[in-house]
Amino acid sequence: MPTDTPNPADRPRDATDTPPASRGYGPVFAVREFRAVFAAHLLSLLGVVVTELALTVLVYGLTGSPLLSALTFALGLLPYLVGGTLFAGVADRYPARRVLVTCDLICAGCVTVMVLPGTPVGGLLALRCVVAAVSPVFTGTRMAALADILGEGDLFVRGRSLLRIVSQSALLAGFGAGGVLLAVLSPRGAIVVTAVTFLCSAALLRLGTRDRPARSDGDGRGTLLGESLSGARTVLADRRIRGLMLLFWLPPMFVVAPEALAAPYADEIGVGPVALGLMMCAMPVGQIAAELYVGTALTPRLRSLIVLPAAAAGLLPLMAYGFRPGTVATALALVLAGAGAAYVIGLDQWFVEAVPESLRGRAMTLLTAGMMTLQGVGMALAGLAAEFLPVHQVIAGAGAVGAICVLLLVLEVRRTAPAGRGIRTEVRDGADQHMTSG
Repeated sequence: MPTDTPNPADRPRDATDTPPASRGYGPVFAVREFRAVFAAHLLSLLGVVVTELALTVLVYGLTGSPLLSALTFALGLLPYLVGGTLFAGVADRYPARRVLVTCDLICAGCVTVMVLPGTPVGGLLALRCVVAAVSPVFTGTRMAALADILGEGDLFVRGRSLLRIVSQSALLAGFGAGGVLLAVLSPRGAIVVTAVTFLCSAALLRLGTRDRPARSDGDGRGTLLGESLSGARTVLADRRIRGLMLLFWLPPMFVVAPEALAAPYADEIGVGPVALGLMMCAMPVGQIAAELYVGTALTPRLRSLIVLPAAAAGLLPLMAYGFRPGTVATALALVLAGAGAAYVIGLDQWFVEAVPESLRGRAMTLLTAGMMTLQGVGMALAGLAAEFLPVHQVIAGAGAVGAICVLLLVLEVRRTAPAGRGIRTEVRDGADQHMTSG
């Protein structure tokens, strides 16, 4: 178990001290605590993905209802807003390690109850909601803890980038692993395996990370709910932070349209399952490739310079759908749209600089909740629009409307940029006070 005194070799260096040869992900893995967080992230993520797949199969097997089976997936997104808003205060009120371990144990407990033969379908869906409500708290706390482990400079940015790459890769690997497990085990048997992954994640976090104090003790006066809502109001009231948060939220809301409508579009252009699979994989491939390139080849300054141009242009490739392209051209457009997400690497740095340390856990929990919720909203709106318009027009329209919205938001972010990065210093609504970073 690590001691409370950090090893000097594990102390992260500032981005300005990082030589060009060390711009890759190697220095991040040199930090011992990050290795534990990375391994725990991989295990818990695989647990969530395999649980989703196995639970969907289990619910369908018990009910024979496609609606309830689909609802099992939907319940993985809907509770994010509730958990991320009402329980965000947990991320700052309690020590990060305790929160992360507790979240993993709650998930392990929920999936353990799922495997009991007497658990009704309603109970399975309720437990799925609990796991989903815990997820934004876990993710937000882990994001804030990364700033403690890696510092607020370039190592933090690369650490966040690496976790995103793993997330994209693990989604594909997780569904593949889930399929293999379901080929040799029953759905309940596969869920038992996920309980083990959550327990292993909890053990890694407990034994592999330091026990740091809470960022905020809540001064003993407010309730957890009150602190969560107050933190959300404070974060969203700051013009700079609000603009950055929206820049995280809006592009994914529009870019999910081709994913949500992939099957109808494949039917519209008359291609089969192989082409559909190629199109589904194209966007994650573009995102992973862009993250790897920006994270390893570009300096922190260059990453910062591409944030606004990449965000503004990232949705434009979707407009190619207006010409009803074939499989290859569609896949290329999706790879380019995925590569547009490279703006997030530099945006991570801006966000951690803008948010005070005492609010960091709540801000990052809210960030996660909003991102997942708006992606769900984007999928729903795309499906609704496709009831009345041709699929290719809906996707192209999502690209055009999204590009306009993001461009307006980019202009707002430029106006609130601090001195040295943009036109003028960041401001708070109704005040001239500059918000310091944590």
